[in-house]
Amino acid sequence: MPTAPADRTPRDCTIADALEVVGDRWSLLVVRELFYAERRFTDIAANTGAPRDILTARLRKLLDCGVIAREQYSSRPPRYEYRLTEMGRALSPVLLTLKRWGHEHVRKTDDPVRFDHSCGHELVAEVHCRACGDPLITEPD
Repeated sequence: MPTAPADRTPRDCTIADALEVVGDRWSLLVVRELFYAERRFTDIAANTGAPRDILTARLRKLLDCGVIAREQYSSRPPRYEYRLTEMGRALSPVLLTLKRWGHEHVRKTDDPVRFDHSCGHELVAEVHCRACGDPLITEPD
């Protein structure tokens, strides 16, 4: 297998930058749970299966990066709820696209979870040209 030259600089890329924030399994699953309106640590832990220490670290990172915010709902003992910030809500097309890709290429079965718009119809993420509206079609090499 060919190797990259040692003097080559990695491509400057906003995808890599985004993956630094939400590029691990647990972070995206936390965002998914908040998108589903689960707010509390115990619910997020149960629905993701994340170990408590890992979940705590991911919540802290998402807080520090501005993806989520927390609000105290109990003072004795101190307990917090988490919410997506505007930055976090902007990840919804990413979640919808991953969900669709997983359904079409990995699971290939009916997905019991739907994301519905306020009108009641299912939300589907699609990539299209901003000018003409044509969908993205990737050609094989």
